[in-house]
Amino acid sequence: MFSTPQTEIVPIEMRDGVIRVGGTRVTLDTVVNAFNRSMSAEEIVIAYPALGLADTYDVIAFYLRHQEEVDHYIHQREERAEKVRHEVEARHPEMVGIRARLQARLDKQKRE
Repeated sequence: MFSTPQTEIVPIEMRDGVIRVGGTRVTLDTVVNAFNRSMSAEEIVIAYPALGLADTYDVIAFYLRHQEEVDHYIHQREERAEKVRHEVEARHPEMVGIRARLQARLDKQKRE
């Protein structure tokens, strides 16, 4: 027989300024972005095997209940990442465009 359900704790924690899921290194951003790309909880767990299925469902439910706050958090993280990228590029101008050059080289190799 079921007893009265206790309030469950969402399996997320802030470590080093980043919200992570279920004691793993997988970030909240990762799970939310996968969910927003129409991945199911099962597909997310397959893509990120460190995650548990129940934890993934809990995080998705948390996101749906607190979408505005989570989207704001993710937006702040994206802005910070962009700022850091610009700082690195300013210190190391040789790095500007490296991703595009590497992708072009990979594409060329695939065509050959």
